[in-house]
Amino acid sequence: MILTLFLTLVLESFFVAGFCHWRRKPFKSIFLIASFANLLTQSLLWLVLNLFYRHYLPVLFLAEAAIWLLEGAILYFVPSNRLSWPEALLLSLGMNLASFGLGWFLPV
Repeated sequence: MILTLFLTLVLESFFVAGFCHWRRKPFKSIFLIASFANLLTQSLLWLVLNLFYRHYLPVLFLAEAAIWLLEGAILYFVPSNRLSWPEALLLSLGMNLASFGLGWFLPV
């Protein structure tokens, strides 16, 4: 779990940096909030996957959709991030697609 969290944070920090540069948003605030959100959602994801391991794939996809929305909401509701709701959802979607895509191919 520690390795996957570390890889997620590294990959998503590059995504956040690119997004913040592209949209001229405050990197430090968004990076810190995204890291906090990842600590929360990664823990919840591992808990849910362990509880419902017999239905791994459906639970994984449902959990990832919920994580996308939850992280988007967390990013949106922090005023210093200066993100609109569509921007927060776009950022969250990109971060989660990147980490999900990498995680799908890692033998972790």
